[in-house]
Amino acid sequence: MTLPEFDASALTLADAQRKVDDWINEVGVRYFSELTNLAQLVEEVGELSRIVSRTYGEQSFKPGESPSDLSGELADVLFVLICLANQTGVDLTEALNRTLEKKTARDRDRHQNNPKLQS
Repeated sequence: MTLPEFDASALTLADAQRKVDDWINEVGVRYFSELTNLAQLVEEVGELSRIVSRTYGEQSFKPGESPSDLSGELADVLFVLICLANQTGVDLTEALNRTLEKKTARDRDRHQNNPKLQS
């Protein structure tokens, strides 16, 4: 069993959604329930938070604890998020475009005028 190849340098959100769906159907057997995937997403975000808080925040790693792979944790979050999108029929490209339009209209001047963001 071989999954279709994708040019990783040009991977779109639609490609990612198809690639994850192919993986689920060929390797993962089926999607977990939406509720299970939400729990998985929370777990993965927690793992990401641990790395970020210890790498960039005031927390430190415990003796003998090795820093984990930030990129791997981000990818784990993305994978589960894509699973949720796929199983609920959400087109992430359309959803992200709508969100960017909404944020642009709402926040066009807000961040530019925020003195906390001025360097």
